[in-house]
Amino acid sequence: MSNTASNSFISRCAKSRSFVIGGTITGFLLVCAIVSLFWTPGTVYDIVIKDRFLTPSADHLLGTDQFGRDVLSMLMTGTQNSITVGIVAVSIGLFAGVGLGLLAAARKGWTEELIMRLSDFSFAFPAILSAIMITAILGPGGVNSIIAIGIYNIPVFARLTRGSANAIWAREYVMAARASGKNKLSITLEHVLPNILSIIIVQATIQFALAILAEAALSYLGLGTQPPHPSWGRMLNEAQTLMFLHPMQAVYPGAAIALAVFGLNLLGDGLRDILDPRLSRKR
Repeated sequence: MSNTASNSFISRCAKSRSFVIGGTITGFLLVCAIVSLFWTPGTVYDIVIKDRFLTPSADHLLGTDQFGRDVLSMLMTGTQNSITVGIVAVSIGLFAGVGLGLLAAARKGWTEELIMRLSDFSFAFPAILSAIMITAILGPGGVNSIIAIGIYNIPVFARLTRGSANAIWAREYVMAARASGKNKLSITLEHVLPNILSIIIVQATIQFALAILAEAALSYLGLGTQPPHPSWGRMLNEAQTLMFLHPMQAVYPGAAIALAVFGLNLLGDGLRDILDPRLSRKR
């Protein structure tokens, strides 16, 4: 990338409020997750009954829960879980789905039909339903929820990639490459994939937010991350019986989930404008 192109890209990033705000929120969550690996302001795994339901103070900025655990520390550690699930689940869908989508666009015929019909079939089993089925076989756990969410992401990326790739295969420069004797694999890697990469990146950001929501829902149902490791969804589940006595116990994890999804959606919207400036001009 030339200096002019690099400066232009940085300039578009700086001018996009959605990208700046979304990137800031997402960056803040990443920092919380990394910091919580080495330090938290209070206890996360130890039960301290004498400290249960303490109000916010200098020692416990957000108070403590029914087991005397520091709420802020729980939220920080829960960020690790949400980000890990999001990264791994989206990566599963990204690599498998993009590969299948590119294959369908390149091969056409029965290969395309088979991949697309399997994708349609997969949509009949959303992440939560898939997790219930996998849990019935393997038992509840964070790994099983990652597998379920990852499987659900595969047809999303496959359909998006196939549709975008088909449009590129119809372009003149691809036809010229075919006429020059290049095989389909070379054309896919050199011409098709680079031209649809921006669309895939934006979709990955959106699916990251959806993966965090799905993980929280699965943990709320008891199918996701298991105790004693903190999870935003399970914090909500534990707080539901305390809604009228200690409502903030539910507000904090709910706000964390909302903030993460909001930040990632803004980041995806900003990336869409930056990577395709034509969209920002239409607004």
